[in-house]
Amino acid sequence: MAKLRLNRIKLVLVEKEKSGKDLAKHLGKTETTVSRWARNEVQPTLETLYEISAYLKVDIRELLVSTKE
Repeated sequence: MAKLRLNRIKLVLVEKEKSGKDLAKHLGKTETTVSRWARNEVQPTLETLYEISAYLKVDIRELLVSTKE
């Protein structure tokens, strides 16, 4: 079974010229945790997605993969 790509955290970090290390420090999380989110191995909570969107100054929807085709 193929791994589902549910978030766009890695892409938005690149677009905003931020690193996973920067995000981890801001959120008080480990770099490993942020890396696992960016690779879609695990997903952050909705509350954490909100914090990420605020830090990156993007609409929370930009962090998610659209379900529309």
